[in-house]
Amino acid sequence: MFTSSRLRARRAFLATLGVAAAFPTFGVPTALADDNALSRALMMPDFAVTAPVERVSYTSAYMLQDADTEGTLPAPIADVEKANDAKEADDEGDEAPATVPLKDYEKLLERVDEIEDSWDTYQDKIKDEADEKKKKSSYKLGGRVHLDNWNFIDSDAGINELETGDPTDDPENRWDFRRIRLELAGDVPNNMLFRIQIDFNNPAQAEMKDVYLGFNNLPNNQTLLIGNQKRPIGLDHLNSSRHNVFAERPLAVETFNEDARRLGACMYGYSADEMFHWRYGAFLLENLNTDGRYRGDFNEAGVYGRLSSSPWYDKTSGGRGYLHLAMSGSVNQTDGNGTLDADDNANEARFRTRPLARSDSRWYNTNRILGANNYEQLGLESILNIGALQITGEYFNNWVQRDPLGGFSGEDLHFHGGYIYASYFLTGEHIPYDRVTGTIDRVKPFENFFLVDRCTGGTGSGWGALAMALRYDYIDLSDSDIRGGQGHAWTAGLNWYWTAYSKLQTNLVWGEVNNGGQGLSSTPLATGVDGDYTILGMRYMIDF
Repeated sequence: MFTSSRLRARRAFLATLGVAAAFPTFGVPTALADDNALSRALMMPDFAVTAPVERVSYTSAYMLQDADTEGTLPAPIADVEKANDAKEADDEGDEAPATVPLKDYEKLLERVDEIEDSWDTYQDKIKDEADEKKKKSSYKLGGRVHLDNWNFIDSDAGINELETGDPTDDPENRWDFRRIRLELAGDVPNNMLFRIQIDFNNPAQAEMKDVYLGFNNLPNNQTLLIGNQKRPIGLDHLNSSRHNVFAERPLAVETFNEDARRLGACMYGYSADEMFHWRYGAFLLENLNTDGRYRGDFNEAGVYGRLSSSPWYDKTSGGRGYLHLAMSGSVNQTDGNGTLDADDNANEARFRTRPLARSDSRWYNTNRILGANNYEQLGLESILNIGALQITGEYFNNWVQRDPLGGFSGEDLHFHGGYIYASYFLTGEHIPYDRVTGTIDRVKPFENFFLVDRCTGGTGSGWGALAMALRYDYIDLSDSDIRGGQGHAWTAGLNWYWTAYSKLQTNLVWGEVNNGGQGLSSTPLATGVDGDYTILGMRYMIDF
């Protein structure tokens, strides 16, 4: 005896093929009253029909599923039955309807049972394979290549001294592989993950980037990562270099979170509605990117945290409109002895950055601040995106507490800086936003760039996406007897997105450095170094 659901499914299936309309012509009304006999009758493929068979609509098929009253059929089927009977009466008179042998019904029933058993076996096989995959680790290989060309169009004696130490020797133009990065990332059953990311931009000395293991699917949508990873301060640093609007990160972002990654443990999470996202953790201060080793006092470390929110996110437009607000901060304990002791670690307070391009030296540079025992940071960030237009800004404060040492006064210090930029897509795209991480995401052009021959002659082409951007930067690393440099810079950018995974970035930078030069000396300077610069750069990018 078939279950009711299986029988109803067969009724519905055969009704859609028009078989149900032929039931009244079978001449087996008594058998049709029995569900088992009806099921066999419904499955007969080679029955004789004395009148044309009318097709039954899907609506009628579903009505068949509820035909549980013995000896009756729903109204649509009954109507078809009457039509067939009337047609037979008109054309052939009152002939007896054809009958189908019982053994044929039973044979068909056996065939259907075989098909159902085979389908159940197939489904069990798929489930077993899926369960087996969950027991094994999974991984994927990725990477990126960023090739740079930088031209130092104009520099004066001050800039020359900051770059080479010689006022008469100007910065050199260059071609550099900014990144040649490979990564292996994956999951380990049941709730672990890993990532290994190495940069070969200098083949003689590879650098660790993200190298960590972790646990995901923790309570409150959280993930715990342990290893070398980004400290959660500075939106532009938390964005992937694959997605950033400008070739180099803003002055303040790189200054107050140099190289970003450190060895530590950090928790990542987000609210169920994805409006809030947070990160918090503890990190050692020394950069392990070239040797993977830490030596020194473990209390020379920092505690970092970031809380971000997207109070407005337009789901209707697919995220073309959104507002991002965030606050981040850190508290750090440092080694204030600098190079005056025998330690070979680098856990000091030092804040520095290049001039929005790949120069040999950091032109804004406090050097190691002797006597500095602690420093604290506070960062604010915002993004407003309306269609093709995005306006983004960040501002940082950095306070340093120090003791008199090495000829320096010991006065507490305050450094600060920030930036603001606007970006606009001439082709109408937008910069997506990831609500789980609180960072920008990958741009997807409406049309990829291509140029090919057509089969019918001529060429076919696509232009990709085009966006222009303008950024203003400000940094102040000069306070008391520290002359790290204070300056402004403007960057005009043009981004040509060939595909979602490749683009060409062009940046033209104008900037200045005032009261700088501390990076050239470990003792207080009598006067600072001033200079102006103009730089043109291009970056060719692809990732996979």
